[in-house]
Parts: sequence; C-alpha cells; structure tokens
Amino acid sequence: MRVAIAVDIGASSGRLVAATLRGKQLELNEIHRFGNAFMDKDGHDYWDIDTLFQEILIGLQKAKAAGIRTCTLGIDTWGVDYALLNSFGERLHDVYAYRDNRTSGAADRLHQSLVSRDFVYAKTGIQELSFNTLYQLYVHDRQQLDQTDRILLVPDYLYYGLTGKMINESTNASTTQLLNLQTREFDPDLLKALGLKREQFAELTQPGTDLGSLKAELAATGDYPECSVIVAPTHDTASAVVGVPAKTDRSWAYISSGTWSLLGAELNEPLNGDEARKANYTNEWGAYGTFRFLKNIMGLWMIQEVRREHGGSHHFAELAEWAEREDAFRSLVPCNDERFLNPRSMTDEIVAFCQESGQPVPDTPGRLARCIFDSLALTYLDAMRELERLTGQTYEVLHIVGGGSNNKLLSQLTADLLGIEVRTGPSEATAIGNIAVQLIADGSLTDIGQARQVIADSFPPTVYHPSPVSNRHDLAERWQRITQLTLKETLQ
Repeated sequence: MRVAIAVDIGASSGRLVAATLRGKQLELNEIHRFGNAFMDKDGHDYWDIDTLFQEILIGLQKAKAAGIRTCTLGIDTWGVDYALLNSFGERLHDVYAYRDNRTSGAADRLHQSLVSRDFVYAKTGIQELSFNTLYQLYVHDRQQLDQTDRILLVPDYLYYGLTGKMINESTNASTTQLLNLQTREFDPDLLKALGLKREQFAELTQPGTDLGSLKAELAATGDYPECSVIVAPTHDTASAVVGVPAKTDRSWAYISSGTWSLLGAELNEPLNGDEARKANYTNEWGAYGTFRFLKNIMGLWMIQEVRREHGGSHHFAELAEWAEREDAFRSLVPCNDERFLNPRSMTDEIVAFCQESGQPVPDTPGRLARCIFDSLALTYLDAMRELERLTGQTYEVLHIVGGGSNNKLLSQLTADLLGIEVRTGPSEATAIGNIAVQLIADGSLTDIGQARQVIADSFPPTVYHPSPVSNRHDLAERWQRITQLTLKETLQ
C-alpha cells in the first residue's frame, strides 16, 4: 500500500508524518519530530535552514528503517521567508526570520517613495504585514540582490535540496505580496519597484505537481525510500485549509490555530476592494484555484513565549487548566499590536500594557494564560464580524484546526463570544491537508470534497455550543477602549 509522507515544519517545531489510506480511513504515524526556532546572529534573527534540511533526511532515514520502501512526499512550512541563490545554485546568505526587526518602518518608506498601499493591494489583495516578502526584499542588501539568480521561499528551497528542481509554489508565493490577482503572475510594476526581474524567480507551480524522484546523489545512498516528490500547498495555512473537515451543507469559516491564528473563509474569487484593504484582510492563494480570504491574528505565539520565559516546565494543557480557574476577562491586551510581535519578554510586555491601561496585572502563569486566551477570543470576534460584513455571508460553523484546536477553554470562549457552533480538530490538519493533496495527485482520492469527507470520517471533531456571556455590554466598552475598535455593536 502506497505511503504518503508530509514534511510539516512550523515556526516552533517540525515533523514527518506518514499516512496510509485504508478504505475510508486515513491512518497517521509520526515518524520524526524536531524543534525549530530562529537564532540571533550579529543582531539579526535567522532560521537554521541547513539543520532543517538535515532533519528531513533523518526523518526519511527513519521511514526507510521502519519498512517504508516507496512513498510520495510533500513539504509545507510558514510563508514569506526566502533564500537567495547564485547562478551555481549556492545560497548567498542566511535565511532571515520574519520576526527580525530589519523591516521596522519599511512599509511606510516603500509606500511613501515608490508605490502606494492602494496600488499594491489592488494588484495583489495581500494584507500589509511588516514582514511580508515585499518589505523584506525592499530592505535586503542591494549587492546580494544583484548577485541573485533565483529567489526561493523556504519550502521551495527544501524541495530544491531534495530534487535539484527550482519552483515557486503558488500558495506560498502569494504571501510575497508580489503576485498579480488578474494575470496570476509576478507583477512587473512591483518587481520594478524592488529592482528585481521576473527571471530571478522560478516558475509558478501548482499543488499536486509531480517533481519526480530524489536527486541522484541522495537516491544513490540507499538510505531513503523511493520517493515521488509531490508539490503540496507549501504554505502551512493552505495545507491546513485543505485539511478542514468541512461539509457543503452549512456555511463555514475556519481558524488555523498555531503560532498564528488565521481566521477566514475559502472563496472562489478574491475580495480586494477598499473595504477589505482597510480591514487588512488578505487573499492568499489556496489549493485548486481557491483563495484564502483571511486575517492574521497573533496566535499561540504569545502563550508559547510566556511558557518559555517561565522555564518551559508547564505543559500547555496545564496552563489552560490554570487559566480556567481564573476570573474571565480580568485583563485584556490587543493581541495584534506590533509590540507583541517579538518583544524581549512577552510576560513583561503584557504586564506593561496592563499597567499602562489601568488593568489588573496578570501576576501568575495562570492569569497570564487567561489574559491571552480571553484576548484572543475577543480578537476572533472582531475578525469574524469583519469577515461576515466583507463577504456578505453569515457563517453557521467555525472550524478550528491545528494545534490550538486542543485548547478547550479557548474553543469554548470562541463559541460563546461568536455565538455559533465551533468544531475543533484535527490538530494535525496541516500535515493531513498536505497528505490529502498527495493522495489526490496519485489518484487515491478524486478531489478535495472526497478528501474532506475522509478527513471527517477519520478524525471526528469535538463540538462546542455557545453559552451566554455575562456583562457583554461592559465587556464591549472595555474592549473598545483597549483596542480602539468599535466592537460595541458586534457584542450586542
């Protein structure tokens, strides 16, 4: 029976997951797991891309040792970050991490001097985030850019390491903020603004494309399975959305919940008008011609950092249990404020904001966790009301997938505040979506509809029904003051 292997790498960890399809059931087996984090070098934050590639090879060796002789293989990671290669295919620099502060103020400088925000959004439909590839390339060393033969995003670079073939996979390439929604190609005006040429990028490649086998020098060692390398939706959110076990009989939205929380809907056409731009919604490309109309929300990164700063000794489930014992909505913070993007200390930053805004200081790990979860749920409410207004759709079900789907407190808070049914799981939706595209590519599944039915049958969701929230009016007033957003109407 053919095995599909997902290489799924996030900002804090990576894994290789093997899957087999037995009838209508998808069976998963984690082969290899490893840590990931950016590192400080000479005052900048970088990914250890070479170690990540070696971990993939270690995982494939383990797969071979476990008896997997043939497989398909797909890769997904986070977006926006890139490697520059010279004409010999050699990397010219270490891979910057998107949280590096070199892009601070870059968006304002670019839009004031070269192209307007309206111009860029009308072309690309991509939300403005300080770390988008557009702004990273704008501040990148000019000499290195002039020496660059190819610009590959992180998963493209990992595919290149395995196969020797250079691609720019479309779902991830859309996060560069350089693709034109109409031509479905790199936009020449934006490339010109950056002093770049189209030939410095590879061919745009769609999920499901077969790249062939591992390159000869890897295959010759005999250490790895015989792999058919399939292009997955290489942006982890694109794979996660494929992995949502949604049915077509009810309108649905999703949150891909991990280091980031990505809340949105799957659309067949982009929404790149002025209202969507003002709300900072993005139109990232999805698998099979769809669009991920969504908003980036600072997600579990906040609790991950708090946990790390407290020595990493508390499990996330333990922090959630402590949070559940604390008073609801005691302290709140605006999660999407840039001060929480990469502070020296997340704990100190939360405490400082609460002091500045006259709120009780969360002085224990449980209270810090409660502050984060309450604030995230309220931020989800903001985003959902914006989503419904922009799409003209009322959503009946919210699917939460990814690691954050295991957080029972946050899931119930979300159901309560949004007033709709919340369905959580699978927690490994990204790897599952990656695998689903491989199975469609090799003919084991017919299409995304059948894939989602198999996922729903294999990983039954946990269902949360909304409960009343006391003092909604007072909460609305407080949240409005804290975020400077008009939320009173959405809470009533």
